[in-house]
Amino acid sequence: MKLLLDQGLPRSTVEKLRLCGIESVHVGDIGMAAATDMEIIQKAFDESLIVVTLDSDFHTILASTGKNKPSVIRIRIEGLKAQEMSVLIQSVIESVSDELDSGAAISVNEKGIRVRKMPLV
Repeated sequence: MKLLLDQGLPRSTVEKLRLCGIESVHVGDIGMAAATDMEIIQKAFDESLIVVTLDSDFHTILASTGKNKPSVIRIRIEGLKAQEMSVLIQSVIESVSDELDSGAAISVNEKGIRVRKMPLV
């Protein structure tokens, strides 16, 4: 499982995740800082990555594709620093790894994790 972190997430989260054994890359580190959401989804699809984002548009785009990949984790908690974000992402992966592997749109807020299996209809 490898993560693709969207622009709104702290770049230093990547290093924190890697230290915990979670492969990850930030869009800003691979020349995609100005990429559209659709371009990011396509990159994740092509390379079997899981997108982590703060942006609600990703779930909407996934619904329009009818595909079951890529999985997307939407963090709905603002202002998290890299360490907090890393811990949260680790927790999500531990809780819903099977769903992420098979294709899911995940929403995370202060109250918990919501899983919607894909394709979204």
